[in-house]
Amino acid sequence: MEAITGSVVPLYHQIYLVLRDRCVADCDATLPLPGELDLARQYKVSRITMRKALDQLVQEGLVTRRRGAGTFVNPNVARQTLEQRRSTGLLDNIISSALDTSVRVISHARVAPPPDIAADLALPAGEIAVRTVRVRSLASGPVSHITTFVPTVIGDRLQADALGARPMLTLLEEQGVKVGHARQTMSARLADTGVASLLDVPVGAPLLAVRRLVLDADGLPVQWLQGLYRPDRYEYRMDLWRGGDEEARVWYQKDEVAQP
Repeated sequence: MEAITGSVVPLYHQIYLVLRDRCVADCDATLPLPGELDLARQYKVSRITMRKALDQLVQEGLVTRRRGAGTFVNPNVARQTLEQRRSTGLLDNIISSALDTSVRVISHARVAPPPDIAADLALPAGEIAVRTVRVRSLASGPVSHITTFVPTVIGDRLQADALGARPMLTLLEEQGVKVGHARQTMSARLADTGVASLLDVPVGAPLLAVRRLVLDADGLPVQWLQGLYRPDRYEYRMDLWRGGDEEARVWYQKDEVAQP
């Protein structure tokens, strides 16, 4: 698993990630992007923040500003980026995916986590943590059911309304958490009655199950997460490189991409 890099991700960079993905996905250069003010309103950020995000796209050559006409995608650069695209790190990808979806908070409460989760979070048996259950949706409908447990020392500072509007990792970092890296496993699972109704799938439908433990810069666990994803609306990709010496050539993983 690619390490999560960095500690605090500026808001303008979060917006830049989403806009970059949209520019790469839509290589049509005939129509301008929405105006700076309209984009700022759409993402509920200041115009200054939006301008910095757009400036970063201009610096990359992905978009061009035309005086009196607007900001346009450079199709050649967009297509090249799409062909050569590499993940910029797990944290950027998580934030990008989170900002590009809507969220409904199902529950947010203090509970005693199951023993295996308490052990992952290095909590004594019976100690309370903050559990949050959310459903993320695209325009086409629900895509994921996310359950997180966070130690109360930081989880008590998270508000349900904020969790419905912004990525949890971003909120944790704003509370002073310095994210170091994550351990992640993937498997398959069948939808039970509760999850099936929230994801709008039949009971027993196959789901992609992702379990992630996020640790801070000191190696202490700060978030346990389980994500259940509809495979028809979620795609997991990775790039593999051929490496090793002449006697033991192997495939190795350098970058990962997980997107709805």
